[in-house]
Amino acid sequence: MSVKQYRIKGEINKKKFFEPLTFDKIISAAKQEHAVERIFAEMGSRHRAKRYEITIKSVEEHTPEE
Repeated sequence: MSVKQYRIKGEINKKKFFEPLTFDKIISAAKQEHAVERIFAEMGSRHRAKRYEITIKSVEEHTPEE
């Protein structure tokens, strides 16, 4: 089982924020679904956001440039 890198872009909409907080993270995971779950866990923990407050805009496989 190989580990791939995924670039996930999205935003967090909370009532306390004046405007949505955007993020662009690179996550290592075996599957795309695992990477999305990890984003929900990290962003929820870091910003105290619920899953319904986190919107995933795009998920794409990331290849590091050399």
